[in-house]
Amino acid sequence: MYRFFAAVLAAAALLGGPARAQDATAALTYPSAPSDATVDSYYGTRVSDPYRPLENLDSPTTVDWIRSEAALTRGYLDAIPQRAQIATHLRKLLKYEAFGVPFHMRGQYFYLHNAGLQDQYVLYTMAGLHGTPRILIDPNAMSSDGSVTLGGEVPSWNARLLAYMTQTSGSDWETWHVRNVASGRDLPDVVHWSKFSNASWLSDSKAFFYERYPQPKSQEEYKAALYGQAVYEHVLGTPQSADSVLYYRPEHRNWLYDAEVTEDGHYVVLTASSNDSINDRIGYADLSDPHRKIHELLWKNDAQWSYVGNVGPLFYFTTTLDAPNTRVVTIDLRRPGMMRTLVPASRSALAGATDVGGRLILSYLTDAHSAVKVYDRNGRFVRDVPLPGVGSATGFPAYAADRLTFYRYAGWTTPGTVYSYDVLSGANQVYRRPKIDFDPDQYVSTEIFYRSKDGTRVPMTISYRKGLARDGRNPTILYGYGGFDDAITPYFSSYIASWLQMGGVYAVANVRGGSEYGETWHEGGMLGKKQNVFDDFIAAAQYLISEGYTSTPKLAIKGESNGGLLVGAVETQRPDLFGAALAGVGVMDALRFDKFTIGNFWAAELGCATCGKHDFDWLYAYSPYANIKPGTKYPATLVVTSDHDDRVFPAHSYKFAARMQAAQAGPAPILLRVQQKAGHGESTTLGQTIDLYADMYAFLVKNLGMTLPATF
Repeated sequence: MYRFFAAVLAAAALLGGPARAQDATAALTYPSAPSDATVDSYYGTRVSDPYRPLENLDSPTTVDWIRSEAALTRGYLDAIPQRAQIATHLRKLLKYEAFGVPFHMRGQYFYLHNAGLQDQYVLYTMAGLHGTPRILIDPNAMSSDGSVTLGGEVPSWNARLLAYMTQTSGSDWETWHVRNVASGRDLPDVVHWSKFSNASWLSDSKAFFYERYPQPKSQEEYKAALYGQAVYEHVLGTPQSADSVLYYRPEHRNWLYDAEVTEDGHYVVLTASSNDSINDRIGYADLSDPHRKIHELLWKNDAQWSYVGNVGPLFYFTTTLDAPNTRVVTIDLRRPGMMRTLVPASRSALAGATDVGGRLILSYLTDAHSAVKVYDRNGRFVRDVPLPGVGSATGFPAYAADRLTFYRYAGWTTPGTVYSYDVLSGANQVYRRPKIDFDPDQYVSTEIFYRSKDGTRVPMTISYRKGLARDGRNPTILYGYGGFDDAITPYFSSYIASWLQMGGVYAVANVRGGSEYGETWHEGGMLGKKQNVFDDFIAAAQYLISEGYTSTPKLAIKGESNGGLLVGAVETQRPDLFGAALAGVGVMDALRFDKFTIGNFWAAELGCATCGKHDFDWLYAYSPYANIKPGTKYPATLVVTSDHDDRVFPAHSYKFAARMQAAQAGPAPILLRVQQKAGHGESTTLGQTIDLYADMYAFLVKNLGMTLPATF
């Protein structure tokens, strides 16, 4: 990748190895960051960008600065006595057998499994639901450091082959391989330069469709804004150079695609989206046509569409067209102008739909938790799927000919359990339950509702140990995301469980920008309404304080990616409200995110500074990097990024940390933590993730004044 990786890897701080510990109570002297006098002009407004040189990741001055920052951060964190205890506890809690949701093809079952403390999940297969499991793909054996991950697995229609995708060191770039299921050996076929791609087999199992970009010709192209995705067909036994293009629109190089072959093998359904709209276009090709002409079925770009299934030429879709909470419709290809509503939109947002055994399993969100219903293909309600409580049910992979499917149920304090569900009889049974050293009965998760600045009612879930005293002295993490139509629903995390065991409170605010209440909730937190997201999050913090859960010196905020942007924006807007901030892989320079890697595709959600003055005005008003003010007392802040993050360019975090360090007028530390050989998920291996959380929690122990329980 970048030349600076090798130099940075030499720094013990990034390797997690020994570093000179320093007194964590001592005043910090920050390294001098590379800077210049860059000033940009946007519609007559001059905006300084003093740390623009940090965008040059290969520069020796950038490399030296990162090395110095790493030594400072490592020294500070290693001087916190509780860090080693936290890391040991995390390893103990994570040492349990974990299972993924099974999926199958023609009776050949596949599932992911972790025996406990493996860096990566291993893919197993078995003949029949009760067959003998055997390892099919072990990514832990693909590299010496566990940095190769599985990113997708798609069995062929005859179940003899498996297309699987690997990613290295956390990069979004994907490489597709093909493995013989019986022998466990790979075919020679290898497909490179995919990103955000799916694989979909043709019915003869001799070829598959996939999406990829042109191969970058230089390191500059590798880092630059990404354009030019196309859908290709790869025929087994031929080189990638011989792959043919199914669909590409050179005049729309900003489009993204997904091609899916229907279960009957007769059609391929094409979904096209772009960086300037949140909506989709749907086309299809009849695969019996040797020309495979794409017919533009739903091409107005007037709504979000998702293919569910088909019975011959009768297709099922979910759509937000005239239905912000999403409905299910049918379209007959023989009469494409006649669309019929099969299941109308409800008060709850429809989050997903699968076609199983001639029934439709519809997953809804009710106040940010799951409700699952079964309908027949005529749109008649059959039954509810009984769930164990207020949590999330995810999965339900199956085919129209099946009657059995699987899903995972989890809550904030309920470890994920895999269930089997018979769509015809309604039988709902535990398939795999983890055995973990965590007692859910000692904790409680309470959903409350609070009012935001404009009076909007916002849900928030607060988890803590039973018997908590609401005296304002509880160390608390407030987590949020708020964007890209992504709902934050309950899930179980050993890292959150550890925080609760440390005596902490964990609160999740379902701020606007997600899909918790459908497209209206999403639109209420995007583009020019993005400030609503920050107002919602600030109001959540004020609620936690006013209700005695915590107080400013005990309150930390946490978020990643768009959530990192959220953390950066609210701490620059209200630095007086928080005791600490954990800002992960955030979009910190909202005026320049579209200049790098995949950032240009966020313009539909955020706008872009060069798209128009109105876009610039709202972005400039909240951009975390642009709104750092010298002489301000900022809360203790740990900025986290990764060297291989090719989604949110690492320079976002570099520039934000450098400017905040220079501006800090208070005694609280501003630290930058750069994870090596990792990507946008912050960490690639389990060991890296344990080290990351040990660092973050130690940082909070120090800066929130925590005392760990004697039982921890």
